[in-house]
Amino acid sequence: MEEFRHVDVAVFQKSKQGNYYCGDSYFYVESEAGFLAVVADGLGSGQVAKESSQAVIDVVKLNPDVQTDQLMRLCNKALVGKRGVVLGVLRLRYDERVYRYSSIGNIGLMTISKDTLKKRNIPISGYLGVFPRKVKEITEPLEEGMIFALFSDGVHARELSHVLFQMRDVYEITETFKELMANDRDDDTTLVVVKYQPMHHT
Repeated sequence: MEEFRHVDVAVFQKSKQGNYYCGDSYFYVESEAGFLAVVADGLGSGQVAKESSQAVIDVVKLNPDVQTDQLMRLCNKALVGKRGVVLGVLRLRYDERVYRYSSIGNIGLMTISKDTLKKRNIPISGYLGVFPRKVKEITEPLEEGMIFALFSDGVHARELSHVLFQMRDVYEITETFKELMANDRDDDTTLVVVKYQPMHHT
């Protein structure tokens, strides 16, 4: 688990059964203005999928403050000659007290507020690569104590909701999910759990 100024973060990742390379990549960073978390899932599996998802993450690392539509264009450019990716971008804006989630393809987002109201973002079809694609973006109020789970398609939402409702600690959530998860998965699995708690950090 990593503690930042306003968030706690924990990650669980596992490659598809039989694969050395995980086709998913992730990145997160905190700035004065907010927090950014990204999960990219390369189409297919193994090394070629990893190369594509890592190419997108490299773009995000260099351009963390760029507007999302511009960021998607840069990612598209980086994918020329590679496999496509599906992508989820979560931004917490501390100054505006909102969070924004932008996605293309089946990267899921689940949010649970302090009073355990659960929201599941419904993914849209499509993927990044070659052509610019329309991106789905939602903007919602950001509340203290909110937990965000950003995950690739190796995570089954039913398993996740069961774990999320039980716990409020990000490390416990990822560890419990790891224990509950069946060992043999047909997909690469990445779960990034973020808790927003500004009052708990100096």
